[in-house]
Amino acid sequence: MTKGIFEAPHFSDPEAARVLVEGIRWPDGPVCGHCGETARRYTTKRPGRYRCGNPECRKDYTVTTGMVMESSHIPLHKWLMGFHLAASSKKGISAHQLHRTLGITYKSAWFMEHRIREAMREGGLLPPLGGKGQAVEVDETYWGKVTNPRKTSTRTGKPLRKISGAVNKCAIVSLVERGGKVRSFHVPRADKPTVTKIVRDNIAHESNLYTDESALYRDMDQFFNSHESVIHARKEYARGNVHVNTAEGFFSVFKRGMRGVYQHCDEKHLHRYVAEFDFRYNRRASLGYTDEMRTTEAIAGAVGKRLTYKKRRAA
Repeated sequence: MTKGIFEAPHFSDPEAARVLVEGIRWPDGPVCGHCGETARRYTTKRPGRYRCGNPECRKDYTVTTGMVMESSHIPLHKWLMGFHLAASSKKGISAHQLHRTLGITYKSAWFMEHRIREAMREGGLLPPLGGKGQAVEVDETYWGKVTNPRKTSTRTGKPLRKISGAVNKCAIVSLVERGGKVRSFHVPRADKPTVTKIVRDNIAHESNLYTDESALYRDMDQFFNSHESVIHARKEYARGNVHVNTAEGFFSVFKRGMRGVYQHCDEKHLHRYVAEFDFRYNRRASLGYTDEMRTTEAIAGAVGKRLTYKKRRAA
């Protein structure tokens, strides 16, 4: 973290924080968070609160309307500090650490983190990874325990022959574009139909695909320019350009953060944790990003997203 970073006015003054967020969300001026009106608005006695001039709306709004910070009692400058800490910590920051650093309750810090992860989560129609002449690695990993344990025995009580060390763990499939981005998916079960659909839908067919020897990736060569594998069972981890070491490196950071920082994650919330690690990897320093740029993009990603406490608990 940059020395003295929290000495900046927007990290200590709610009004300065509001001005900064307005500049990020509204570079061309305030926009009604209810109806999208841009031209007609009125200022109110409260700084930062506007009244929509659209006769069919006429609602008050602020810069946080329609963002994950909406209706929060936590001061906006503390939200900015939370966004900065989450965006600049390579392996994440725990809710306990956030609670101590920001001087808010643990419950508030815990919920704040989930809102920030929601802001970091990418959605909508995303362009395919890779392309002509580009390499994309695909690998899967397993983490924690599933909420509803999978079946591990036959009706006669005999163990299932397909049981592996990953049984009853949460499956995560990651597609890593070498020198580019990662896209990860928490799936209920990492079977061939599920993985094949994810790979085909998210990787350009002109790409060169690299995997390990898992049966999940058999016959992938018919969908891509080329498909080559390394055989880990034979202690083969790289053969020229053929390897999945980039994906393994991403999993290493993810698991160190989950073990050393977060320690516990329920399966129903795992997709947000995965999105958080994807967000930071896709905006890493080697791609030219700074902590400030990463924080700005996380705040911009909070627009149009809401996560209420009730929804968070029931997710």
